[in-house]
Amino acid sequence: MASMDLVLYEEEIHLLEEVLQRLRHDSNARAVFLIDKYGQQMASEGEIENFDTTSLASLTAGNVAATDSLARLIGEREFSVLFHEGERDHIHISIVGKRAILLVIFDERSSLGLVRLRVKRASGEFDKIFETMAEKAVAGAPRPGSAPTPFSEITDDDIDALFSD
Repeated sequence: MASMDLVLYEEEIHLLEEVLQRLRHDSNARAVFLIDKYGQQMASEGEIENFDTTSLASLTAGNVAATDSLARLIGEREFSVLFHEGERDHIHISIVGKRAILLVIFDERSSLGLVRLRVKRASGEFDKIFETMAEKAVAGAPRPGSAPTPFSEITDDDIDALFSD
C-alpha cells in the first residue's frame, strides 16, 4: 500500500460512508469496514454491533501485512484480494485505492461472485475519493518559504512548562 498518510475531512468521510452503504446493500453483506493500513477503522456500515470492531480492524490489517510478506517471498508484489470461508460467515478483504483495506463480511444471503463484482465497482469510487483526499493534502502542505503557522514556534519545553505544576 502507498505510504502517504491521508487526512480525513468530513466531506470525504460522508462520501466513504455512502460508498460503504451502497456496497453493503448491493452485495447483501452483513457488514463492511474501511480500515487504514495501521489497523484503524475509517468507516463501517451494517451489523457492526455484533463485532469487536477494534480487534477486527487491527487483525485485518495484520492479515494483509502477513499476506503481503508471503507474496514477496514467492516473488509477487502483493495479493490484493483475500477470501476466508467459514461455516456460516465469509470474509472478503481487498486493498482499495492503494491506501486502505476493505473488509466485507457476508453469509448465505450473498455469494463470493456478487461480493467481488460489487467490491470492484466500489473500489473505483474509493479510488476517486482517495485521490481527492491526496490532492487536498498536497494543497494544504506548507510550501518552502511560506509563512510559518502559529504552532511552529512552540517547543517541547513550552508544552512541558504549560502542564507542569
